[in-house]
Amino acid sequence: MRIAYFADSLPPRIDGVSRTYINLADTLQEKEIDFCFFSPFKPNDEFLWTDKVEQVSSVPLFVYTDYKIGIPSKKHLYNKLDSFKPDLIHTSSPTYLGILGADYAAKRKIPAVSVYHTDFTSYFKYYKIKKAEKLGWQYLQWFYKQFTKIYAPSLSSCRQLIELGFNNIELWQRGIDSILFSPNKKNHAFRKMIAPNNETILLFTGRLVKEKDIDDLTKIYLKLKQRKVPFRMLIVGEGPSRQELETAMPEAVFTGFLSGNGLAEMYASSDIFVFPSTTETFGNVVLEACASGLPVIGSDKGSVSDLIKHGETGFVCRAKDEYDFADKIIEIIRTPGLKESMSKSARCYAEQFKWNAINGSLINSYKETIENFSKIDLN
Repeated sequence: MRIAYFADSLPPRIDGVSRTYINLADTLQEKEIDFCFFSPFKPNDEFLWTDKVEQVSSVPLFVYTDYKIGIPSKKHLYNKLDSFKPDLIHTSSPTYLGILGADYAAKRKIPAVSVYHTDFTSYFKYYKIKKAEKLGWQYLQWFYKQFTKIYAPSLSSCRQLIELGFNNIELWQRGIDSILFSPNKKNHAFRKMIAPNNETILLFTGRLVKEKDIDDLTKIYLKLKQRKVPFRMLIVGEGPSRQELETAMPEAVFTGFLSGNGLAEMYASSDIFVFPSTTETFGNVVLEACASGLPVIGSDKGSVSDLIKHGETGFVCRAKDEYDFADKIIEIIRTPGLKESMSKSARCYAEQFKWNAINGSLINSYKETIENFSKIDLN
């Protein structure tokens, strides 16, 4: 089996999508399945599969210039694919790169699958172009109808796509490295530095952008201040809204972007993970927090609630309701033993999400797709 991937995000760009493909590539190599990537990004030699990545021409995304949109030469890309002779095309985004992947599969009569990684259309309202949301969904319907299967990362995103008329939806969840993200990574010196009086450390990690509902994070911060809760806010991440957040939360600690052990230490050194985002299709950071032994306070809108066992590993709160978020945070802080029991439950829950098993199911789905497509083609 030979798989060609069209991935708009790979290392050195680090986000949920690129982490997903890092782990998938590792699984493919372990199972000795041949693959190649076409991407605007080229991983460094740290990744043993970097020679399988064909870096394509690109332009920066107009909103976030650290993201790139691939604009490869169609002729060059087709020549590379013809040499590789893929059995299956897998695209990751409804971009020009994804369109070319679907086009190649149709012309060469091979199956193509795609992934619904990101709820792009929900972002429009944060930039005062909500009227474009309907057009966005119409575009996504046109794009995804070209594929034999559409993989969605959570049950909520599966339901969302089905309700909007999408067909052939399958669940492809995400896993977690429970060795990297672990309560054992606690940095006692750092914790003592930012919370010298053992204040509760509330953590947010992610891109500092409007669509992560960072305005709600600020409201939660202010509400807890009003209620004189002894806490420190720790913000790990980077983005265009950082200055706005620093102004609104002057006592918060901002680390900038972190990854690897540095990120793992921030999780393990905190007490509660606060994540009000309503636009997630999965929520990798939620799983990282759980693996690190943190109770999670999240929104009931989007897919974050799929990863929280309400009352056991954290609390699901009403979306956009800073009062409910503040109440649940205070409940964990003030209820004897609750944080400790939630911490243990969160860690146990996260350990169920093993990359090998999750990606093994995806590979079986690939095989089924190829076999079924061949039967249809023969008929």
